[in-house]
Amino acid sequence: MAVETKFVVVRKGEEKMTFASKKEADAYDKMLDMAEVFTDWLLQSGLELDDAQAENTGLFLAEQKEAVQHILRTSRLPELEAKEQQFEPVIENAETSETVSTEAEEGKKIRAIKAA
Repeated sequence: MAVETKFVVVRKGEEKMTFASKKEADAYDKMLDMAEVFTDWLLQSGLELDDAQAENTGLFLAEQKEAVQHILRTSRLPELEAKEQQFEPVIENAETSETVSTEAEEGKKIRAIKAA
């Protein structure tokens, strides 16, 4: 019999995602925290957004954190090559048991080299 350790991100009593490592689960949880703050900020901004639009936009901004930081630093869009290799943690959906593979660490290294 095999023993597997899984890390589950739970928000408001609901299981969001399951991960194979604590590092990935922590990164996803941090991204969800950031998305929540973006959502609150958008709702307080006075823009005409309903809750779903604000949540979707907040989640998008949090997922694209590196691109947002690049734009704020340089006032330019990130290069196309950097967009294709953006940070995306390996995620297993707890509801469907799908696995989404990604290249988190490589994307960070590439961006750090180009910024220097």
